[in-house]
Amino acid sequence: MPIFGANQSLMEKLFERLLELEAGWVVTQVDTDMGLGEVHIHVECRLKKCVDADSGETCKVYDHAPMRKWRHLDIMQYKTYICCRLPRLRLPTGGVRTVDPGWASSHERHTYLFEQMVIDLLQMSGNQTRTAAFMRCGFNVVNRIIHLSTRRGMERRKLQEHVLENLSIDEKSFKKGHKYITVLSDPRSGCVLDVEEDRTKEACRNLLDKTLTPAQQKEVRTVSMDMWKAFMNTVKEAMPQAEIVHDRFHLVKYLNDALDKVRRREVKAHELLRNSKYALLKNPENLTEKQRIKFEQIKAANHEVAKAWQVRENFKDLFASSTHEAFPLYMKWASDAVNKGMNEVSKVVEMFHAHMNGVLNALVCNFSNAMAERLNGKIQQLKSVARGYRTFANFRSAILFFHGGLDLYPLK
Repeated sequence: MPIFGANQSLMEKLFERLLELEAGWVVTQVDTDMGLGEVHIHVECRLKKCVDADSGETCKVYDHAPMRKWRHLDIMQYKTYICCRLPRLRLPTGGVRTVDPGWASSHERHTYLFEQMVIDLLQMSGNQTRTAAFMRCGFNVVNRIIHLSTRRGMERRKLQEHVLENLSIDEKSFKKGHKYITVLSDPRSGCVLDVEEDRTKEACRNLLDKTLTPAQQKEVRTVSMDMWKAFMNTVKEAMPQAEIVHDRFHLVKYLNDALDKVRRREVKAHELLRNSKYALLKNPENLTEKQRIKFEQIKAANHEVAKAWQVRENFKDLFASSTHEAFPLYMKWASDAVNKGMNEVSKVVEMFHAHMNGVLNALVCNFSNAMAERLNGKIQQLKSVARGYRTFANFRSAILFFHGGLDLYPLK
């Protein structure tokens, strides 16, 4: 039923001001449904001619489309909708086109301001379900806004105008059953450039080709990655001038894995090593008091696991070596590690030797996958909050929405 009684015309003018309607667009009626808790603002276009957005020509209004409504920002406790029959133009070519209103796209069912609010809430909460609950709309509405704003942001981003000398390529698990995605990021900005399904050589090449122009690929100087052959082979073929840098995170992770294997082998014979995993794997400054005591006891006992820990720490000390120092220091470390006589550690050294150039580059290069690994953690958090993603399209849009550094808003 109509609201505001005798002052209705005054309130209609108020809503025209609040909606910032263009000349020729007027509010004709404001209705409320107390049972549903909804307010419907009826808008009418009284123009005889409108400008076609595509051609820029002024065309005659042919007729008006059937009544449609758009979800708007709520008025107090009431869901609010804008209702309008949009004008349709007769084009010089003989076709007919529907005019986009100033408050929304004619193709959507929500206003620009509603979309902007959803984007803000998503950025703050990181949770689509909670955002939908707060906005009192369906989950599919929020999910569609993520896709819309991500596509808009990717179209606005003028990546081809930038020189990207350093890149990071990383993998991330997508689904159970060895399903992965490949993530290309910029270590300088810490933003995801794009994502591709799978971690094959073909997927990696597709990702590079759709993100970077051939000229940009020639400008790349370093690419940080782990030792996945598909990534290495793709970079060697697509960007032979670029140096492959095996990121520090994964190098240390290999040594952590070896350290833990030694611990698990020795724990059968040494009761002290029980429940000591995190006391050995965490950085000393991050240990709790209980873990610190456990660590000091293990170190004093001089078990093999303590020697494996020292090998890892010695390798971490090699980072930030100069170009001339890197090779001799690395070889000295490798020789000492092998002489410890631990098969688990020797296998890691053997693997490092097989990828020596990338390992040495990691020791001297200022760029690594540290930012990519932080992104990896944030992407994992996205998965945890959403309890997984069923489709790659949803996962890609979410990653780029939250971590693509995109201009997401519908209105500039």
